[in-house]
Amino acid sequence: MKRIMIMLLCLAFVSLAACGKQTDVSPDMVTVPAANSVSEDLSQFIVTSNDLHDGVWDTVITNTDYGKNVSPQLSWEPVDGAKSYVIYMVDTSAGNWLHWRAGNITVTTLEQGSATASEYIGPYPPSGTHNYEIYVYAMKADIEQIPGAFDSTNDGFGQFESLLDESGSVIAYGHISGTYTHGDK
Repeated sequence: MKRIMIMLLCLAFVSLAACGKQTDVSPDMVTVPAANSVSEDLSQFIVTSNDLHDGVWDTVITNTDYGKNVSPQLSWEPVDGAKSYVIYMVDTSAGNWLHWRAGNITVTTLEQGSATASEYIGPYPPSGTHNYEIYVYAMKADIEQIPGAFDSTNDGFGQFESLLDESGSVIAYGHISGTYTHGDK
């Protein structure tokens, strides 16, 4: 019970943190989609990236002095019945800071740097190690508006899923995550 209370306090702290504040990541502090979220009932597919090595994102994707602020390369197998895909990259150690939000993607391989500046801003932790999670949602239909405040903190990630799936459009999802530490070259 004591461990659960500590974890809940850690999660509360993480949800109040902003990307501009120091937050070091530990396994107990990483947020994931909320319990009873849409993804609990969905099948999963595997997402891979050439820009993730041993759980660490390559510096090139970051918006730092050492990076180029380019979206990471991503690949996944096509999902039966999917008309398009929605992508989110979230810094779960900084109040669900949204770094990538793109929709109506019709391909299953994205080259490094394929996202526009209005869709992607690379990791830029001011200090410490942050956890960056990418979710790819397979959609039955295109989406007009992608939920979530870009380059800002957001309420629980499960809210994004619920808004995406208001009409039952989400078929499946894939997930990949890694860390980046301030000052890494």
